[in-house]
Amino acid sequence: MKFRVERDVLAEAVAWTAKSLPARPPAPVLAGLLLSAIGEELVISGFDYEVSSRSQLPAQVDEAGTVLVSGKLLADIARALPNRPVEFATDGSKVQLVCGSSRFTLQTMPVDEYPSLPDMPKAAGSIAASTCAAAVAQVAVAAGKDDTLPFLTGVRVEITGETLRLVATDRYRLAVREILWKPETPDLDAVALVPAKTLHEISRSLTGGEWVTIALADVEGDAGQGLIGIEASGKRTTTRLLEGEFIKYNSIFPAEFAGEAVIETATLIEGVKRVALVAERNTPVRLNFSTGQVTLEAGTGDEARASETMDAQFEGEDISLAFNPGYLLEGLGALDAAYTQLSYTTSTKPAVLTGRPAADAEHDPAYRYLVMPIRLTG
Repeated sequence: MKFRVERDVLAEAVAWTAKSLPARPPAPVLAGLLLSAIGEELVISGFDYEVSSRSQLPAQVDEAGTVLVSGKLLADIARALPNRPVEFATDGSKVQLVCGSSRFTLQTMPVDEYPSLPDMPKAAGSIAASTCAAAVAQVAVAAGKDDTLPFLTGVRVEITGETLRLVATDRYRLAVREILWKPETPDLDAVALVPAKTLHEISRSLTGGEWVTIALADVEGDAGQGLIGIEASGKRTTTRLLEGEFIKYNSIFPAEFAGEAVIETATLIEGVKRVALVAERNTPVRLNFSTGQVTLEAGTGDEARASETMDAQFEGEDISLAFNPGYLLEGLGALDAAYTQLSYTTSTKPAVLTGRPAADAEHDPAYRYLVMPIRLTG
């Protein structure tokens, strides 16, 4: 095998593909990246039986071939190379890498021991790359981290025609985001449960192009059962879907609310951060609403205490709501809106955060963040 490729293109492709390599591979070959040169392109692949990644880039190929080399080492080398064309050539069981005056000799691994990458499922539709990344980030904050309940560590992807809905929960909060996309067929109806961490990393790394194609194995008769595939700008990745029945989340949202408050988002975030400095582990930040204002409080008794009052659009009977400050801040940060509407029923039932572009504008129900309150005692 012998080929030449531009340094910047190589470094970016290697770095992206190497992200999916396992930190502790169950087999040595799974720590490798597969380099296949043929025609006028180089394909770099990685696979750990759960997640596969594949980058395709232009190359000047003199001799076609395939080699397997250490992914981490190649990524470190590619990142450090001078800005000159990079030449690869096999020499027996080794690969010679030359870039300007820099020369490296890499040991190859047995290609025949490397597993075959899964085929991409059938394309289900496409979505703007920036929209996809933003939507996934909004819901991923609510996904669980406890691997003993795998179905809670995922993002539920629901497709109904031109509507794509993302849902995640850890039982203490619940995030739902609805967006429009372009399905391959107008009557497409599909559901998949995708590992939240993997989906977040993939969507965030594929914002270089305009569109992202999503391929679901939920399409009947497809070869890639149990997979979701995402592709954009010459990069392709697949990951296995999670098993388990997701919660019936629609019934968790209150059918109606007793009241609502509207607060400037940035002001509320900074206020919560300040008063939360005195909140002990697993203790809440309290939001005490009264006409035209909200007072944030944390700490009790002989402990350190903090309070801060800010303007709020609020009418009705005074009420105190208490929340885990971390959960509240993550929801506020995910809103991406100038103003926050907090809708509530009682101090012991879930509250829902939605965004408003202005204080007097209608709220945007496309993103909803439900958070369970902490019951106050005494």
